Amino acid sequence: MVELEPLNESHLPGVQRLVDDPVAIQFTRIPEPPPPGFAEAWFGRYEDGRRDGTREAFAIVEDGAFLGLALAPTIDREAATVELGYIVAEEARGRGVATEALRQLTEWTLRETGAKRIELLISVDNVASKKVAERAGYELEGVLRSTYLKQGRREDSEIWSLLAPEAER
Repeated sequence: MVELEPLNESHLPGVQRLVDDPVAIQFTRIPEPPPPGFAEAWFGRYEDGRRDGTREAFAIVEDGAFLGLALAPTIDREAATVELGYIVAEEARGRGVATEALRQLTEWTLRETGAKRIELLISVDNVASKKVAERAGYELEGVLRSTYLKQGRREDSEIWSLLAPEAER
């Protein structure tokens, strides 16, 4: 059974494997190439965000095995809007792990942050992630053109959303 547990230092080896994964790098905000110490610094930013309530990170685990990350990189409590994201390890892809993790993360977000709007920003080229969003009940709103800058390249992102009343259906 897939579960989410608050990200902690014991998960850093798994985070490092994600940081080294070319597919994860392609479709996330992980810099290309990742600088030395990126996993630890990234973990530190989420620890700081956990303390001040502006972000949260969970390890996706199954039977004690690290399968990926379920993230709330932006929690805006005043606007009641939260951005979510997910990264699944290569060995866990194609098994429904990301969909289940996103469902659990969505439930946590609605329960713990009081969000009225949840957003996903997905690369227009990330077909698998778009399927995950759809299966988890999110709706495509449109394309944000040239919105994402990575290593000097601009990319388009789709914005998907779920509103709190829709989650109750």
